[in-house]
Amino acid sequence: MKHAAVRRPGRPALVAALAGGMVLTGGVPAAHAEPVASAAPAKVEAKLGPFGYRGVEPGMSAREARATRKIVRTGGWRNCTEWDFKTGPHHRTGPDVLISRRYGVAAVFAGEGVETPRGIGIGSTRRQLERAYPNLSTAGSGYPVATVRKNPKVFYFFLLDGGRIYQMGLVLKRQDCAN
Repeated sequence: MKHAAVRRPGRPALVAALAGGMVLTGGVPAAHAEPVASAAPAKVEAKLGPFGYRGVEPGMSAREARATRKIVRTGGWRNCTEWDFKTGPHHRTGPDVLISRRYGVAAVFAGEGVETPRGIGIGSTRRQLERAYPNLSTAGSGYPVATVRKNPKVFYFFLLDGGRIYQMGLVLKRQDCAN
């Protein structure tokens, strides 16, 4: 697994992170924070589960998310702030976490080596995804999303290129950071 020596968060990274149909609802990005050096993946929970990842849960307030001591702020814009986990694996094309001022943790993005409870991760094929999540839908979004039975407040989203997942996350259904 290769990581860049320095992560440069900000709006271009966020736009790339939310490509494929997700649309920003915010305005102008805040000033860039100091870049966060990538760390080698530590022994971490490797599941992007129905209630979050590494103790950061969708809907959790910014204060609660900060209290986990697992994330650091890297940027933001009018409605939302961008955060990264202090240790890897990191989401390659943008922030690891988006936090809405109004709704709390709006999205948690997975890095390489992280899987959903059904074994889907970065590099999984479309066929594997469809077998694991037969309830996939692309209605209105243009990218595959799957409902989460154990937590109806969220959905999984997946971005594919060449038939393989290159990006995935757990997103709060009611939020104002991304559509």
